[in-house]
Amino acid sequence: MSFIVAIVGRPNVGKSTLFNRLVGRNQALVDATPGLTRDRIEGAARIGPVEFRAIDTAGLAEGPDESLEGRLRQQTSSALAEADLALMLIDAKSGLTALDQQVAGWLRRQDKPVILIANKCEGRAAESFATEAWGLGLGAPIAISAQQGEGLADLAEALIAATEATVSAPESGAEAPPPLRLAVVGRPNVGKSSLINRLLKQERLLTGPEPGLTRDAIAIAWQWRDRRIELVDTAGLRRKARIERDSLERLSGKAALAALRRADIVLLLVDASAPLEKQDLTIANLAVEAGRGVVVAANKWDLVSEPDVALKTLRDRIESKLPQLKGVIFLPISVRTGKNLDRLLPAVVETDRRWSRRVGTGPLNRWLQAAVDAHPPPMAKGRRIKIRYATQVSARPPTFVLFVSQAALSDAYLRYLANGLRQAFDLSGVPLRLTCRTGDNPYV
Repeated sequence: MSFIVAIVGRPNVGKSTLFNRLVGRNQALVDATPGLTRDRIEGAARIGPVEFRAIDTAGLAEGPDESLEGRLRQQTSSALAEADLALMLIDAKSGLTALDQQVAGWLRRQDKPVILIANKCEGRAAESFATEAWGLGLGAPIAISAQQGEGLADLAEALIAATEATVSAPESGAEAPPPLRLAVVGRPNVGKSSLINRLLKQERLLTGPEPGLTRDAIAIAWQWRDRRIELVDTAGLRRKARIERDSLERLSGKAALAALRRADIVLLLVDASAPLEKQDLTIANLAVEAGRGVVVAANKWDLVSEPDVALKTLRDRIESKLPQLKGVIFLPISVRTGKNLDRLLPAVVETDRRWSRRVGTGPLNRWLQAAVDAHPPPMAKGRRIKIRYATQVSARPPTFVLFVSQAALSDAYLRYLANGLRQAFDLSGVPLRLTCRTGDNPYV
């Protein structure tokens, strides 16, 4: 049985805590600050034998439709439209509020089953609250503690009862290959959420003039042509010196960096009017250190007054400031006009192909012999270093081991070999890892 559950309620009742409990990891940010969650977050969830997909939503609050609160309500409405049923959370410790009554009234008007959940019911906190919660008109509440994991067995039974008549069993078949994980990263306000919305052709992510709208790392399943892709929107990354200690921005930054490290390919989005600033280069280097494939795109290209000059300047700066990504694919784009967006996903797939590439041992060592003959390794302690053998030990990123006669090769010589590898085996634009080992060749 497979179904989708939307978790809804007013701010700060524990929706993200329950979501993290259901998906088994801290995917959604949790903090005492009300209204932390803004975009809806999805994840594969499980309670015992019951498996489903959960959607965490923003806390519902009052406000005009065009305000931030109104746009958050629209996001929650979209999540409920996708779901098979809703879990409405209320806070057993603070009691019912007028906003709880409004949320319950809104849910009763929707054509979806609703399970009422009284959260924060540690110990005996739920006993005096049950009668009061009946007044919402959604039936008896299920008492749980999302933080402690109490009451989840009762929730599983309620989920089965609510869905067994309307949800079909999944079709059997071969397991699909994992999706390509694409993280969109960059400084604040470069258009990351707007880009993903444009690719999806729907307002899936919250956008607007307010700075720092995106807080969580939002993963979205997507099908592009015949390829499954997981798009991950992230919060804008600023320099650490500009972020206050213990602030929400620090939490968001940690989530963005975690998404970068889990990705297959990182799409570094920069602002065409202020391209490749120091923070852009820092983010690119973080992706290289994590071994991720990288594509660079300059958004807002429609605002550039001298495109030819700007394009040459950008390419030269990428070449000089990111030598470890020599040959990285760079695209000038405009999310507003759609310029070059049709080239973006082919560039991502091509980078993933290079990042996953394996080089045969025979061709690798024939290339190595020619590279050494053309430019022998430097002397070390008065003796010439011999490179006896090379082998690729892994891909994603491509990682090679060189068996040498003595001390490790210099960084300059390793860069020479890395550049040769990129040119000879179509590995441009992806990080390479070369390590040296001394001793006899184990493959003889």
